[in-house]
Amino acid sequence: MLEPTTDIGNVLLRLAASILLAAVYGWEREYRDKPAGLKTHMLLALGSAALTIIAVQFPLTQHQEQPGIEFDPFRLIQGILTGIGFLGAGTIIQSNGDVEGLTTAATLWMVTAIGVACGLGYLTIAAMTTGLGLAVLIAVKSFERRLFSDQDSDES
Repeated sequence: MLEPTTDIGNVLLRLAASILLAAVYGWEREYRDKPAGLKTHMLLALGSAALTIIAVQFPLTQHQEQPGIEFDPFRLIQGILTGIGFLGAGTIIQSNGDVEGLTTAATLWMVTAIGVACGLGYLTIAAMTTGLGLAVLIAVKSFERRLFSDQDSDES
């Protein structure tokens, strides 16, 4: 059963973890000169973590004060993830038949999920997700370079 967190150190740890883990994605996007960078990713994760902590804490504290009232914190979490989908859509642009920004939109959604995990106190899951996501970004980019450079040399 979830209990209200009164330990400010625990709350600070969750918020700080969301910032640091999101910084990994933000740095990668900055390094590749993409539109949403370090600050954007960090702020999204921090906001997601803060809203998640509030979503969990509020009903628990209110239930103690007003036992008959039921709350569902996961509805707020669902709203957070849906809202970020719209923000991510804003990073996607179509130009000359090419679609750009899909990966950045995906990283925005990922850091939101990481922020939610941090807010819920699942720091290990958040860290593993961060590592695996970064591995995907790096490994697939390397694979794409090799694949497309091989095609370029075949066409020459």
